[in-house]
Amino acid sequence: MEKKHKLYLLLGAGALALFSFFTLQQHSDQPVASMAPLGNAEIVVEPVSEVAFGIRVDTLHLHQAEFKPNQFLADVLLPHHISYPEIDRLVKKAKPVFDVRKLAAGKKFSILTAQDSTAKAHYFIYESSATQYVVFDLRDTMRIYKGEREVEVREATSAGVIQSSLYESLLAAETSPALAMELANMYAWSVDFYRIQKGDRFKVIYEQRFVEGEFIGVGAIKAAVFQHKSEDFYGFYYQQDSLRGDYYDEKGNSLRKAFLQAPLKYSRISSGFSRRRFHPVQKRYKSHLGTDYAAPKGTPIMSVGDGTVVKAGFGRFNGNYVKIRHNGTYSTQYLHMSKIASGMKPGRVVRQGEVIGYVGSTGLATGPHVCFRFWKNGKQVNHRAEKLPASKPIQEEYKADYLEWLEVWKPKLDQVTFPEEEQLPA
Repeated sequence: MEKKHKLYLLLGAGALALFSFFTLQQHSDQPVASMAPLGNAEIVVEPVSEVAFGIRVDTLHLHQAEFKPNQFLADVLLPHHISYPEIDRLVKKAKPVFDVRKLAAGKKFSILTAQDSTAKAHYFIYESSATQYVVFDLRDTMRIYKGEREVEVREATSAGVIQSSLYESLLAAETSPALAMELANMYAWSVDFYRIQKGDRFKVIYEQRFVEGEFIGVGAIKAAVFQHKSEDFYGFYYQQDSLRGDYYDEKGNSLRKAFLQAPLKYSRISSGFSRRRFHPVQKRYKSHLGTDYAAPKGTPIMSVGDGTVVKAGFGRFNGNYVKIRHNGTYSTQYLHMSKIASGMKPGRVVRQGEVIGYVGSTGLATGPHVCFRFWKNGKQVNHRAEKLPASKPIQEEYKADYLEWLEVWKPKLDQVTFPEEEQLPA
């Protein structure tokens, strides 16, 4: 069966637009993508299968594009014969399911239109993420519902030797740099990433996520070992009964500690704990009973542990700051914030990793950083020299099952080779 379709290509920019067209002939019984101008959207041609977004499309034309800045729902529906009154009714009906004001530039959308002479849109589909989408059924009933694509999970491995940073080592290993964040989160309590050295090594078994064959991101880490200063830090993901899964070492001890190693995810130490430091503003030697982490203004600052806010305000030297009491032994303080997070006030309970403020240079500071201070039994100490308490280990009733779990995952992890080992002759 011969089908003819017109392809309109949008040329130029702004208000000056020229269109040219040509006819494509198809000698096939399969449906093909039909193109039409969608406001100022850039059109991407995609082949049409019999089912897309859970909808039979073999009798429809598919139009696909991405939202442009300052483009609205009406801009893409009006050219497909959906009137303003219909759009208004659609917006009101969609509100309990999806607020169309959240349509964002750069997000993909699809329009399915009739193949008859009306070419009227039957469906509008907005892809809010790589896996989730919202279907707007534009026919008489105007039904709106959410859908989700099936995610394929594949197991993958990576190994590397640190030359400068974990991020660059993963790039060298042709691995997604997003894995660096997952590893940093996993080892946040046990490995000080501000102290990793050239020659430190890592192995990791992790999940890769795909939708329709396209890689969409890194999933969970299943097992890893980080070798730091010749010491191996193993971590294995394990879920006890219905409890939330966590990471444990080869002895069943939790990798999670009562406190994070640092209040920022990505930064650098600009000044360490010292009993005698030359102050850059006051131009004299004095004690610096904290650790300075330099980072761009606005970088989120996290509470290193669960606790209760005891102070939150402004001080002449501290600038905007927050102090948290974690228990009867430990307290922490975060200075020089550009602003304190909303709701932070004395009595507020905070959780480990919760954002309590943002990096700045208020008070006695020469540049954007957070001065992190750590109290133990009322005395300021160097947190980086402390042996921080760990969370609870594997429960005794699950210990045997965990050891069986290790018998599967530890050998798999040990079999992962480092790059230099792959180059050794057999």
